[in-house]
Amino acid sequence: MNAPSHGVAVPDRETTRIWHAWPAWTLSALVALMPLSFSIEPDIKALPAVLLFFCGLALPRYAPVRWSYRTAAPVIAAAALLIVLDTVNVLWHRLGWRPLDHAAHVLLYVVVAAVFARHLRMTLVWAGFSLTAIGLGTVCLVQHYALGALRAHGLNGGDSAAIECATLLLGLALMALVQLLQSRFSSWRWWLHGAGMVFGMYGALLTQSRGPLLAFVPAFLLVLLLQARRSGRWRWSLTLGLVVCLGGAAATATLHGVMLTRFTSIQKEVNGFDQGDPDGSVGARLEMWRTALRAAGEHPLAGVGIDQYATYTRTEIAAGRSDASIAPYNQPHNEYLRALATGGVPLLLAVLAVFVLPLRYFTRWLGNADDAIAATATAGLAIVVLYLFCAMGESVFYRVMSQSFYFFLMLGLALRVGYLARLRGDARARATKA
Repeated sequence: MNAPSHGVAVPDRETTRIWHAWPAWTLSALVALMPLSFSIEPDIKALPAVLLFFCGLALPRYAPVRWSYRTAAPVIAAAALLIVLDTVNVLWHRLGWRPLDHAAHVLLYVVVAAVFARHLRMTLVWAGFSLTAIGLGTVCLVQHYALGALRAHGLNGGDSAAIECATLLLGLALMALVQLLQSRFSSWRWWLHGAGMVFGMYGALLTQSRGPLLAFVPAFLLVLLLQARRSGRWRWSLTLGLVVCLGGAAATATLHGVMLTRFTSIQKEVNGFDQGDPDGSVGARLEMWRTALRAAGEHPLAGVGIDQYATYTRTEIAAGRSDASIAPYNQPHNEYLRALATGGVPLLLAVLAVFVLPLRYFTRWLGNADDAIAATATAGLAIVVLYLFCAMGESVFYRVMSQSFYFFLMLGLALRVGYLARLRGDARARATKA
């Protein structure tokens, strides 16, 4: 046997393994950075999405990716319907290219979702999400306690972005909760995701955004219920729920009654609206909703046009049919009414499909015997439930931050479920043949 030449570098098995693993690590890092990119203002934030988009364009040549798209076909179809109706509405009303931003972002994440159907280091992805929640939660703490901001608002959009910041933080808190329940007690993952959940929830509380906080409650309870039912650890889930409730009450108390005042003022503002005085954010919302319904009644099929709600509102104020208090608002703070007013009944049905079809899809996979598939489906379901309720008090698809976060996670997790199902199915088939 000839001795190996010492003058020639022979790559060892470990070097080869690392060389073949770098694409998975790179894709995973880009995916993990996406929630952070939604949360900051500098233009560099677009870099991860652009890189993932070009990766997504190349990936459908792989059979597992195509299979994942077929598995998640109902979810993809709902997103495609929204894209088509948005585009048709803009063309029908001759609104130019700018209102197509909404449809373009949805299309972007239909393509980006392909990366979830490849081999990813999901430990890195989930850790990145929780680290983002910790970072943004810390920013909210600094804004409120150090800078004296009444409502924390994160790093993207200024004071008006408080609701979007809260929605993103609570979505990340739900992702952290799912991973916390899957982690071994006292492991580094358990501590990391526990911190992500706490910082996400407390940061959202500091934004004092009532809608997202109320929408978080059913999503949080649903995740606890599903995990308790699957694992049989009812006592642990009940204890965690109780600890979170007590912690939430203590955290609310640290705001010196400001948050409680915002909740207790709801009835007063509703009464004021009934008496013709739409004072406060609740009264303004009711006035905006009434104006949106009037727009839908006048234009039931095509609406007033994408992004034209503010123009319609100004016309109504000038005519004396709407109160001048809603003049500063350019959307009705209700996604269902925004769709109905701007795109008519067809767009409302498309928005409902974007919630209902993913809800049905993820529910179908909750009982899967594979823990990874069930956990991924639980995470997807939690995001859908959060947005489903949050959309009742906020136009969640109007702002790029909250729209992008939803479609990135919802579509990505839907394809991830399909990929894992294919992977486990192939493994079982090989085991059977063996």
